[in-house]
Amino acid sequence: MICFPNCKINIGLYVTNRRSDGYHDLETIFYPVGLKDVLEIVPAKAESTLTLTGKSIQCNEQNNLVWKAWQLMKQEFPGLLPEIEIYLHKLIPMGAGLGGGSADGAFMLQLINDFGKLNLTKEQLSNYALLLGSDCPFFIYNTAQFARGRGEKMEDIALDLADYSIQLICPDVHVSTAQAFQMLQPKEAGFNLKEIAALRVEDWKDAISNDFEVPVFQAHPQLKEIKEELYKQGALYASMSGSGSALYGIFPKGRKAVIEKINSHYLL
Repeated sequence: MICFPNCKINIGLYVTNRRSDGYHDLETIFYPVGLKDVLEIVPAKAESTLTLTGKSIQCNEQNNLVWKAWQLMKQEFPGLLPEIEIYLHKLIPMGAGLGGGSADGAFMLQLINDFGKLNLTKEQLSNYALLLGSDCPFFIYNTAQFARGRGEKMEDIALDLADYSIQLICPDVHVSTAQAFQMLQPKEAGFNLKEIAALRVEDWKDAISNDFEVPVFQAHPQLKEIKEELYKQGALYASMSGSGSALYGIFPKGRKAVIEKINSHYLL
C-alpha cells in the first residue's frame, strides 16, 4: 500500500502564552499544500524495517515518526498486525515549518488502519496522532483548520485557495525553533483568524502576521529578502510558514515568482 503525505503552511501564527509545562499556546490556520513525500508499506518476510531515501533526515530510525506510529499501533493492537517493510522517500525538507515529519506519522497511522483493517474512525486516529506530536492530528483531517493550544485543538474553517497558486520557497537555512520561541514575547493575537473568510487574500498583508518573522528575520535577513521579493513579483500574500525557514507566496492562478538568489528551493 502506498500514500503521499503532503505538507502544510501556516496562515497567520500568533504565540499567545508561555505555559507552565514548557509549551506555548498559539493560534494559527493550518492549510494543506501539494508538496508530498512517498510512503509505502508491504508485508515483511522477517522483522519490520524502515528504509529512508530522498532528502536527509536528521534523526535515527527510532525517533522517526513513521516508525513511532508503527510501534504505537503494534502496542495498541497486539497480534493483529503482521510485520511490514516501510519505505519513506522524503521530498519535504526537515525543519522548514512545513510539518513534513508530522504528515508522515499521521499518514502512517492511516496506512496501518487500512492495511490491518482496524476500522478506526478519524477521531480515533486523531487521538493516536496526538501521541506522536501536536500538529499530527491536522494531517488526519487534512483540510483547512483553525488551530489553538499547542496546535492540537482544531476547528474546521471555510477557506479554499483552489483559485490561487501557492508557491513554496525552501532556502537552505536552518532555523532553531527552540531559539525562535525564546526570542518571542507572547501576546494577544493581532487578528482573529476565525474571521479570515471576511477578508480578500490581498487584504491579508495588512491584517495577518506570523510572530516568528521578527526574530527569525533578524537572525536570517535573507529570509526577509525572499519575502519582499515574493511581493515584488506579484504575490497577493507572502509569509514564513511556522518558525521557518520555508516561505510561501499566494499568487493569482497560474502566476509564480522567479527566484534565482537562493541555493535550494521547491516551487509549486
